[in-house]
Amino acid sequence: MFSTGQLLFAIFFVVGFTTLTIWSYRKDRAKNPVYFRGSIWVLLGFIVFVSLLVILKKGVSL
Repeated sequence: MFSTGQLLFAIFFVVGFTTLTIWSYRKDRAKNPVYFRGSIWVLLGFIVFVSLLVILKKGVSL
């Protein structure tokens, strides 16, 4: 379905993007901790939402 080059690009992109996002988040959180209070709940909500979408798409019954 995908060529080897496309898969390698996707893997490197996801790893690089995730690394830079985490680095930027930690840097900003150190400067302004007030603005990041409760952000773990947003992350957990996003993970639950995406998980539900995958479950509904795959047709797995709860």
